[in-house]
Amino acid sequence: MSDSNPSFARRISLAVGAFFSILGNREFAADVLRLRNGATIGATAGAAAAPAAAPTPAPAPQPKPQPAPVLKQASPDAALQLLGLLQRDARLIDFVEEDIKGYSDADIGAAARLVHEGCRATLREHFTIRPVRDEAEGSRVTLPEGFDASAVRLTGNVVGSAPFSGSISHRGWRVDDVRLPKLADGHNAKIIAPAEVEL
Repeated sequence: MSDSNPSFARRISLAVGAFFSILGNREFAADVLRLRNGATIGATAGAAAAPAAAPTPAPAPQPKPQPAPVLKQASPDAALQLLGLLQRDARLIDFVEEDIKGYSDADIGAAARLVHEGCRATLREHFTIRPVRDEAEGSRVTLPEGFDASAVRLTGNVVGSAPFSGSISHRGWRVDDVRLPKLADGHNAKIIAPAEVEL
């Protein structure tokens, strides 16, 4: 087969060789670029320069890669402290750990009411909790480009890019203030509720 009509295997070999030559030889890469733009390459250094190629459009800027998030080590003390408060004021852990299969729905409902009241009182005493969105559930909203994706989660048929229009199915919750008691040195936060021994 002649050089003017190389075989498929020869073209693969030529493509691989050209690829590495383009990476390693700037002048060769410039010649290949001129050939792609329709110019002819002179055989000698004295040959007339090829006409200037039309400028190629600049590639679209690629988005900057986002840095990997920095992970913080969370101290479990505050979570354990909150569990202790919910146990103290609402008996939450007693309720959750109880096997309720043998109780009637009325008994479970009565116990749940007490746990609910205690949990609500504890949360309101130690946290200021507000909705993320002020609109009523079911309201139509439009989320602009750049909306806070940590505060609003898109659900349903999510296609395309912002702005998004949809209905609020849950207003979300955020904590504006935390008022947990300070822990004394030596306090063992893992003891959520001490065992009780009646004498």
